[in-house]
Amino acid sequence: MMKYIIFDFDGTLADSHAVFMKAWNNYADTFKYDRVKSEDIIATRNLNLHQRAKLFHFPMHKLPIILPKIYGYFKAHIQEVKVFDGIKEMLDILSQHGFKIIILSSNAKENIELLLAQEKIDAVSQVLTSSKLFGKDAVLKKFLKKQQLTPEEVLYVGDEIRDIIACNVVGIPFMWVSWGLDGFELIEKEKPKYVVHTPQDIINTLASTISLDLIR
Repeated sequence: MMKYIIFDFDGTLADSHAVFMKAWNNYADTFKYDRVKSEDIIATRNLNLHQRAKLFHFPMHKLPIILPKIYGYFKAHIQEVKVFDGIKEMLDILSQHGFKIIILSSNAKENIELLLAQEKIDAVSQVLTSSKLFGKDAVLKKFLKKQQLTPEEVLYVGDEIRDIIACNVVGIPFMWVSWGLDGFELIEKEKPKYVVHTPQDIINTLASTISLDLIR
C-alpha cells in the first residue's frame, strides 16, 4: 500500500518559473548564452533539457558553475516565489490522511525550507536533494533502502522528463502534473502512470485509486 508521496519542487509545488527565468537572464551575458522570454519557455515545452540548451546556446559543461549561482539568485529573491494555488491545501489533506510527504529536488535544501516556512507549509516531513540534475534515481534508491520500502509503496509527483526517467529506473510509479515545465508530448513516451491537471486532481486520483475517503 502506498505510504510515501515524493514531490518534485520547482514547477510542481513552487511557481518559480519567473524567478528562474530572471536568474537565467541575469547570468546570460557572463556565460554567453541566449536570454529567454516566457514565450520561449512555452514554445520549448516539448524539448528535453539538452535540446533546450543547444537551442539557447547554453554551455552544459559549465552547469556545475552556473547552477549554484542560479540557486543563489533564487534564495535572494525567495519572496517572489509562491506555491501554486491549491498546493498547501492538497499537502495538508494528504498528510492528514496518513501519507508521508517528501520533497526531492535539485534546488538547494535551504531554498526549499525557506519557501515552506514562507508559505506556512508544515505537512512536509523530509526534504531530499540531488546535487546533480540527473541524479535523482540514486537518491530514490537510497531512500527506498533506508526506509525499507518497495517501489509500490511510493508515488512520485513531478513535471519533468528527467523525473519520470529516474522513477522508471527505480520502478516507482510516476504522476505527471501538467502545470510545470515539460509538455505531455515529451512525457508520454515514458508512460506516466497518472496524469493530473490541478492539485485537486491529485487528491481525486489517489481517492479513486486506493479507495481512500479523502476530502474533496
